[in-house]
Amino acid sequence: MTSPPTSENAGLLIISEEVCAQVVSRSDAFDAVEAVFGAMARGDAYNFPVIREAIGYADAVYGFKSGFDRAGKALGVKSGGFWPGNMDKGLTNHQSTIFLFNPDTGQLQALVGGNYLTAVRTAASSSVSIAHLARKDARVLGMVGSGHQSTFQLRAAAEQRDFEKVVAWNPHPDMLPRLGAVAKELGLAFEAVTQEELGAQAEVIITITSAFEPLMMADWIRPGTHIACMGTDTKGKMEVDKNILAGATVFADEIAQSITIGEAQHAIADGLISEGDITPIGDVINGKHAGRSSEDEITFFDGTGVGLQDLAVASVAARVAEEKGLATRVAL
Repeated sequence: MTSPPTSENAGLLIISEEVCAQVVSRSDAFDAVEAVFGAMARGDAYNFPVIREAIGYADAVYGFKSGFDRAGKALGVKSGGFWPGNMDKGLTNHQSTIFLFNPDTGQLQALVGGNYLTAVRTAASSSVSIAHLARKDARVLGMVGSGHQSTFQLRAAAEQRDFEKVVAWNPHPDMLPRLGAVAKELGLAFEAVTQEELGAQAEVIITITSAFEPLMMADWIRPGTHIACMGTDTKGKMEVDKNILAGATVFADEIAQSITIGEAQHAIADGLISEGDITPIGDVINGKHAGRSSEDEITFFDGTGVGLQDLAVASVAARVAEEKGLATRVAL
């Protein structure tokens, strides 16, 4: 991952949502996210404290995620949040923009659309966890949630294992056909199931909801399952039974976020696990931790979403867009 190639006083690059989708592939996102998780674990990159607030208007939650990657020279911030009424307006509920700064001068380097990149980097995060932690022979993928992000998750996950079938559950069943269409496109069988049936069949489970209560219970999970919990990113949110974490080997994108705003917050609060029981996924990427240790082990990835992921994929977007002449440059 490298910063966009701009000289001093060269002006500001603007990369639109449409261009981001053209220049950042799932493979690009996977490589960028995997690299930044490794850099975080080595201490070469760090995230700044997250600001996330309910603004008291439009039921919106708004905030900032930022950080600095010394290795990739990526410095910046993602500003945005969640507007639950946007779907009725023909917009995605998640709205964000990424700002990249020159770490040598502090000048604003690039303004990058963040909606597509947020979706693709979140999917890359769970995909990285599947690549490093799921059983090699996993054939059934379980999807809990079928909102906008779910199709990105499904496409990315399908590239990491030779899945044959997707089983899915959503609190609003009428939304499941969208996932079914993607599964068909990928040549995968698809079945809408109950939550308990999903746990019984799936060898990899991705949860991607905005729930505040457990949707999957511990006794529904089969031995050897890998779970990527991707929806919990705020204090109070909860997607799975906290006893699942107590019986699993737990990994996270960032431990500090995992225990405060991630899925681990509940197991930590009840004393079921401690901070020391959570391993950064970057340690597995860097070869410092073996990852899965047995076929029957349940592995759990707490994907809270970190600012460095956004900066990593935005840096790729800015660099490639400029190289291909797709970026707009303006003077501030």
